[in-house]
Amino acid sequence: MPFRDRADAGRQLASRLTAYAGREDVTLLALPRGGVPVGFEIAKLLRVPLDVLIARRIVAPDNHHMTIGAVASGGVRVVDEELCRALGVSDRMVQRLADVEAREVERLERVYYGCHRAPDIRDRTLLLVDDGVATGASMRAAVTAVEQGGPAGIVIAVPVASYATYAQLSGRAREFVYCYIRDPVYSVGLWYEDYSPVSEQDVCRLLGETLDLAASRHGAAGQESSRELPSGATGLSR
Repeated sequence: MPFRDRADAGRQLASRLTAYAGREDVTLLALPRGGVPVGFEIAKLLRVPLDVLIARRIVAPDNHHMTIGAVASGGVRVVDEELCRALGVSDRMVQRLADVEAREVERLERVYYGCHRAPDIRDRTLLLVDDGVATGASMRAAVTAVEQGGPAGIVIAVPVASYATYAQLSGRAREFVYCYIRDPVYSVGLWYEDYSPVSEQDVCRLLGETLDLAASRHGAAGQESSRELPSGATGLSR
């Protein structure tokens, strides 16, 4: 398999994103849950802040492996109407399924943003990260959601992508960065030796560790700045 686990995928993907390392205008937004371990490794290596953007797939009522759309924070809904017609899924059923996922998005916002505010993305360069895209429905919803926030630019970054998703989304992003691209990508999990489930607790732990790393970096930078001041200086201008 190309990736041992999501951490390995994050490290491989980070090597393709070095142009964004250490930049103060960059925020990495990972899609929970599987995108967060990938994003954590990237954020750690690039020294950029990590947060989450919540998106949920809408699956066909008789086939939970078939994605027919997605919802995301901000009331965003993306539906593959052509696929729904082919599967015979009515508009009423799509609405019902979307409402269920929208409530789950609201619940997850309370879980993941319970200890901090959702990030301000205006005028920032955003790295949107997931552990892979097959149909790309969740990533399309995520892109639509962040477009409403007025970012300076959007970079989609995934370990593996389908050609179809690349064609659909590359025009809406400054860059679409990947390690591997294939068509079709039947299941993202097939690209990993270890594709263990990621829990909500895992997501919260990684977000907390990212905040600790950021605090350590800021503390080290502050100590370095104070050492550079001449004797008796306070660092304040008059």
